[in-house]
Amino acid sequence: MRARVLLIDDDPGLSEVIELLLSREGYGVERAGTLKAGIARSGAAGIDLVITDLKLPDGTGLDAIREIRGVHPALPIIMITSYSSMESAIGALRAGAVDYLIKPFDNDELLHAVARALNERRITRENAVLKRNLKSAYGAWPIVGESPGIRRVLELIRKAAPTDASVLISGESGTGKELAAAALHYASPRAEGPFISVQCGALARDAQETELFGHAPRAGERREGLIREAGGGTLFLDEIAELAPAVQVKLLHLLEEKSAQPPSGADVRIIAATHRDLAAAVDRGQFRKDLYYRLNVISIQVPPLRERGPDRLLLARHFAERHARKLGKRVGSFDAEFSAFLENYPWPGNVRELENMIERAVILAEGDLLTGRDLAEVAPALPMVRAAVPLPGGARPLAIEEYIREVIERFQDSHSETELARMLGIGRKALWMRRRQWGLKRTRKDVSR
Repeated sequence: MRARVLLIDDDPGLSEVIELLLSREGYGVERAGTLKAGIARSGAAGIDLVITDLKLPDGTGLDAIREIRGVHPALPIIMITSYSSMESAIGALRAGAVDYLIKPFDNDELLHAVARALNERRITRENAVLKRNLKSAYGAWPIVGESPGIRRVLELIRKAAPTDASVLISGESGTGKELAAAALHYASPRAEGPFISVQCGALARDAQETELFGHAPRAGERREGLIREAGGGTLFLDEIAELAPAVQVKLLHLLEEKSAQPPSGADVRIIAATHRDLAAAVDRGQFRKDLYYRLNVISIQVPPLRERGPDRLLLARHFAERHARKLGKRVGSFDAEFSAFLENYPWPGNVRELENMIERAVILAEGDLLTGRDLAEVAPALPMVRAAVPLPGGARPLAIEEYIREVIERFQDSHSETELARMLGIGRKALWMRRRQWGLKRTRKDVSR
């Protein structure tokens, strides 16, 4: 559905030109020639953006901004004016305008301002939806479990959440480090602010500084960076060990100085996470020691699923009920063989692997009970799975790495790398590193490429 723009201006010639320009770009345009008419029409359903002139017959654009934002605080407003004074620009921005254009402006300048304002509105709406969905899906505490290790995690979250202290969360891939970070955020005074999660390893090293800290104005455009976008909230830096040395220096400065000058002036809490031994990385010179200590004010270790015996069935039922709800099914219980599998399988992919398997099982389930017969459908490596866990009639249990190696050896030539990694519940990089370590080579081309 196309965006609708309300234009408040008493100059019919300029209004007609702007309407024609925006209409050609696919926007819907409504016009008002006075402050009173503009305020009345701003409340109409579907208005996504307001453009107002500074001088109006019955008031000013500043009046329009204050009146409209008083009723519709999320509605973006752009001010246009013939007066290029700093006072009017500052007044417009302080009143709540998202942009300020001085006549005469060119077409591209106006279209860029409109596109930017609408894009920011879209992102704000999406973030609000994601926040509601996260709270709905996980509740105030998005971590399920009763094991001693998880009770310790929850206790540390309870103590750290009310503070602004930096937190370093460690644990294997798939253990739920991001959920622990989300729990810290939503239990803190920053809960109404943004929660922005960044996979540092997914950012190209030469782009990390710009993505996080933004860049200075260039060609009329300024990129604020994710640190600024997370202002008033929390920035979660996952796989913090992947940050380039230069970016580590800037992050250290942000944490140490709390400077009021950009980009360090953002009011943001930093939570970091890693699956690597960060202290060992410091000893090897791969991570700054001073940054490590700044991040590690509070340390939270999320235990692997194999150490959370009592939690496996709890988590499995939680995931089964959630995915069954989405599908309109009634699946939430397991027979003895399925339960034994859940309790004894080593779960190399941790909670992420468990949820993926339960989701597949719920999708394929015919009734409301998941049974041992369903394992063949949800675990392609079932022969090795049965050897890896003491199911009824099964063989001796294998160590986790021994199990992973045997699965790779048996299935690497019949499954793509993507399928094999998903089967094991590990990432493709982790799969590649293990194959390299053990000297395991494929005899056929990867069918995933």
